[in-house]
Amino acid sequence: MNNIYGFNHYSFFTDMSELASKHKSFDLSLGLPDFDIDVRLKQYLKEAADLNNHQYEPLAGNPLLIENVIKFNLQRKNYINIPKNEVTIVPCATFALYTSLKCILNQGDEVIVIQPSYYTYGPSIFLNGGVPVYYDLDNDFTVNWEKLQNCISKKTKAIIVNSPQNPTGKIWSKEDWNHLYEIIKDQEIYLISEEIYDTYCYDSVEHYSSFLHSELKKRTFCIFSFGKMFHTTGWKVGYLLASEELTAKFRCHQQYISYSANSPCQYALAKYLEVFEPSKNQVLMQKKRDIFNELIKETPLIVEQKAEGAVFQIVNFRNVSKTMTDVEFSKWLTVEKKVACLPLSAFYNSKQDSDYVRFSFAKNDDLIIDALEHLRKNL
Repeated sequence: MNNIYGFNHYSFFTDMSELASKHKSFDLSLGLPDFDIDVRLKQYLKEAADLNNHQYEPLAGNPLLIENVIKFNLQRKNYINIPKNEVTIVPCATFALYTSLKCILNQGDEVIVIQPSYYTYGPSIFLNGGVPVYYDLDNDFTVNWEKLQNCISKKTKAIIVNSPQNPTGKIWSKEDWNHLYEIIKDQEIYLISEEIYDTYCYDSVEHYSSFLHSELKKRTFCIFSFGKMFHTTGWKVGYLLASEELTAKFRCHQQYISYSANSPCQYALAKYLEVFEPSKNQVLMQKKRDIFNELIKETPLIVEQKAEGAVFQIVNFRNVSKTMTDVEFSKWLTVEKKVACLPLSAFYNSKQDSDYVRFSFAKNDDLIIDALEHLRKNL
């Protein structure tokens, strides 16, 4: 599962989905929606083509999209007042993460990665000359601030935070950001805050961005994804919030890597933001989470904590097997029991086993129901 640098390799994620396809299993392994996008997005994309939006957009991004990003964030309960020169349209969240690190890292600088985490973090640090320092969340997947502080050294240059988090579904609160600031305020430590599931917070919880913290925002690269918001991951467009100073550094590198993002899609997204109702998306995904969690009660699998946000549910499988590793269990469940998931150890740099697997509920309701009904009968 690891490549030559000791990082989890992406092929494992795709391998599990291919295994599901090969064995005709219900695929709840990856967070790729299998339902259609809003028809209005398609209409705006056609409109973009008819209007000949086929050339480079400005380095900062389509002006209308930037304007509507600002308006969108002002309409939220925990609203963010953002000047135009602090918004940059980017090809995707992974690009934004990589380029943010490139802005700040020198050879040998350390970056703290909170695990479990998405597989791109370690390699992005390594490829920019940095050294990943891994901090494992406690068993309840909450931050132990003393342990996190012990990971900080004189070489620490940045911390990567993901909220709502993939894979645990945990959400950082205002108090969490305050805690983080207190332990880094006396050092030049930057924050890479990946908030790509910001519109998926459940049970009346409102997303609280790191960019709302008056001091943290001065040292934060805050990353968002239209692909996750609108189920259009293949369009490859997101946006970055950063102070004017950090934005200038970011764009300096961006102009030599990608320059701009997809032009027709930027136009379509700009128009769609004028009619988008985030509460509808949130209600849709919370319903899917609740369907999953209600039906899984009829199986031996245990949900210890409902996902607070994002589109994944962590499940304890030890009632089914005390001896299999989580990798072995995931493959067994996919092949023998016809429901695909991912082992939680895939989200760690060097962990070989855990008591948990991750399911995605960003799927059609029928697929979730059929998969869980199959497990009820066969597990």
